[in-house]
Amino acid sequence: MGKTIVITGAGSGFGALAARALADAGHTVYAAMRDTAGRNASRVAEAEAYATEHQVDLRTVELDVLSQESADAAVARVLSEAGALDVVVHNAGHMVTGPTEAFTPEELAAVYDTNVLGTQRVNRAALPHLRAQEHGLVLWIGSTSTRGGTPPYLAPYFAAKAAMDALAVSYAAELARFGIETTIVVPGAFTSGTNHFATGGHPAEQAVLPAYEERYAGLMDQVAQRLAALAPADAPASLVADAIVEVVDTPPGERPFRVHVDPANDGSEEVSRVADRIRAEFLTRIGLDDLLAPHRATA
Repeated sequence: MGKTIVITGAGSGFGALAARALADAGHTVYAAMRDTAGRNASRVAEAEAYATEHQVDLRTVELDVLSQESADAAVARVLSEAGALDVVVHNAGHMVTGPTEAFTPEELAAVYDTNVLGTQRVNRAALPHLRAQEHGLVLWIGSTSTRGGTPPYLAPYFAAKAAMDALAVSYAAELARFGIETTIVVPGAFTSGTNHFATGGHPAEQAVLPAYEERYAGLMDQVAQRLAALAPADAPASLVADAIVEVVDTPPGERPFRVHVDPANDGSEEVSRVADRIRAEFLTRIGLDDLLAPHRATA
């Protein structure tokens, strides 16, 4: 049976790929993005064209994760139009590159606002409905940088993704007794097909950059080239969309807690396996092992 799904940040990258793949799989998908009547109007048109061409139920909805009002309105519209909401995919994110010292605290806070607080706004809009119906899936798009190899010049993004992962882990336990499942899909460094590197931000203040350029000249180009060289040539970003579809289509109660999609194998999966085992063992030791899996609906 098809599910009703909302995906944040679905104008491009993993979000757009996942929206199309989920629609192809028979689900009603709301590709959420901001400024649908402005700079993203062309992406709305592309989604509409895809839906028509492939005869799938792919829709768009205005959702700016920086605004609680926008998140509330988006969820209300989905419920009004579709009459249901089964899956929330936290995909919206923003990457910035450059020496960490060069970013102001306000610039770091802005990255955190999108990648972390944005998920909280969407949860506060969607979870009352999911809790009331006592079932649903919250699917988080994480990053192997949380526990794997971390090259320099990406610290604000890495720190925010690590915070989002910690939030997801806590939410998993807090939602289990409402019958709501959690899965964290963890992509590796896909250097093409996502627009992360192409649209990433840079520090506004330039004064400190020459000192770093003197000793780290061309670092980001080196990082991008070497990350690309690590991954097999036949490893497209659509692998992440495929993993998302597989999780959504897995029967409730059988979905994995964490799924890695990391062709470059930066070590994150190995570390996460230990961390997730320790989490499970600790919750069991303190008598909360029932929080490791969603409860069945009481009704």
